[in-house]
Amino acid sequence: MFLPEIMAVGAASCIALSAMFVSELNGRVGLFRLTRWQMSAAFLMNAAVATALGGWSSIGAAQLGLLAASGLFGIVIASTTYFAAIYSAGPRITALLFALTSPFALALGYVALGETISARQGLGVALVLAGVALAVGVPRRRRGEAERPALPAPEGAPRPKGPRVGPAWAGIGLGVVTALGQALGNLFARPVMAAGVEPFAAMAVRSGLAAAFFVALAVFPFARRDTAPATPRNVATAVGSAFFGTVLGMALLMAALAGGNVGVVSTLSSMAPVAILPMVWLRSGVAPSPAAWIGAVVAILGTGLMSIG
Repeated sequence: MFLPEIMAVGAASCIALSAMFVSELNGRVGLFRLTRWQMSAAFLMNAAVATALGGWSSIGAAQLGLLAASGLFGIVIASTTYFAAIYSAGPRITALLFALTSPFALALGYVALGETISARQGLGVALVLAGVALAVGVPRRRRGEAERPALPAPEGAPRPKGPRVGPAWAGIGLGVVTALGQALGNLFARPVMAAGVEPFAAMAVRSGLAAAFFVALAVFPFARRDTAPATPRNVATAVGSAFFGTVLGMALLMAALAGGNVGVVSTLSSMAPVAILPMVWLRSGVAPSPAAWIGAVVAILGTGLMSIG
């Protein structure tokens, strides 16, 4: 009876775990190399599933342009800023900022599609913003919350100059851009999915275009400054992140949507900001602050108000 809800929570946990995998590569793998690995792995895995399910035939010429636009905003831009935000602000803050996707999507639907916004949804937006502000505004080091473990930096990389006493504002800005890019990607993908395109085939097209972009980007010097060796551990970590974030997480979400209430599933699958807190706790050995828990829960409640009904 509760299987769709369990799968939705599992999808949120997979997204949170994917962010933790990415955070492990901070200081080991450069941003553009990580995007090349991630998108290439995501394409291969999604393409394999789409082929097994016979999903390629569901994509027509009319959907390719929309999928390309969705991939540009939702993957090329959003994935790059997402990884950069994890590197800068850590996985907990990035997962929380990702909750801003729902308010952005609501606003874009209002502006671009003429969709109405109810008072309940407006209250949900306010709760999401309040939850994000509450959790992000807490200085981590002064509260003893060591979100990101100290990892060995590549040879020649600058060392950090003392402890951080507040949130990383550059990372917060990158997280906001990630949420906006994801919302734009969803906006372009919405008519494609409504036309009945198989989800894994759609993700394969989006991630394939992104992989091609990042591979082509490697011809420029700024995108191949990372000279650290591609160790099996680092490659496996990047592939694991792609597997949990874009393959297993999506499979659970699609299965949950097929058998459950859309609003409930959407709300439960957005619980990554809560699911990631015990992961950070286990990884760092330090409990997140009470404000981090409260802010994450408030943001999820706001998402629920926007989704259910």
